[in-house]
Amino acid sequence: MIERLETLVLSLADDELIIGHRHAEWIGLGPILEEDIAFASIAQDETGHAQAYYQILTDLGLRTPDEYAFQRKASEFRCAHLVELPNFDYDYALALMRHYLYDAAEQIKLQALREGSYDPLAGLADRLLREEKYHWLHATTWIKRLAYSTEEAYLRLKSAIDQLWPYAWMLFEPLPEEAEIVEAGWIPPSSVLRERWLELIQPTLISANLFPPPPASETLLPLQGARKGLRSPYFDELLQEMTEVSSSEPGAEW
Repeated sequence: MIERLETLVLSLADDELIIGHRHAEWIGLGPILEEDIAFASIAQDETGHAQAYYQILTDLGLRTPDEYAFQRKASEFRCAHLVELPNFDYDYALALMRHYLYDAAEQIKLQALREGSYDPLAGLADRLLREEKYHWLHATTWIKRLAYSTEEAYLRLKSAIDQLWPYAWMLFEPLPEEAEIVEAGWIPPSSVLRERWLELIQPTLISANLFPPPPASETLLPLQGARKGLRSPYFDELLQEMTEVSSSEPGAEW
């Protein structure tokens, strides 16, 4: 049971930790001061959510949150490739679209966890949803604001979602031993969650003429395996940067 629970929790926590790191890279580089502050605040929230997920496992006698975050090999992480992608040229359209697609998925997963049978996860999900509604409001507000503003803004958003769409689709890659996780009542199947996610994002994206067709299977093939430890080409550098301070003093208490 504990191994399956760890699989589920790490898929949630690692996504939060890494997206928090990527959002934090925007500190001081936002297109306007408002967005500089917003991405910094969201990054802090997501990192805190990761810590809360890890703590559930710590309470079961597994590793501490710091050990999960800073003392694992790359192959032990269970995050989706979407959150690992660098902030290419610090393109705000890409960052905003990733934020929108990711936080929609997070909304859906948290709502499902809140109704699940594992009380610690259900209670945490209920608390996190109260914070996540502001992340979701931020993402949807800016997508709508920019999609209907200028042709350049629309085209940049269109380019961003075309690039990110296969990665976003794989936020719902089936987990290892997913059938047993679903049978335990902790969370619905990934395919069900993806359908709920599509229902959430469709109205805004369709109205803005931004909704792409489902990605081709051959496009998704190279992205498979993230939930089993297969990392993207960008992860090693990210992990080295993220753990630079902690690795400078192994065993230190921060």
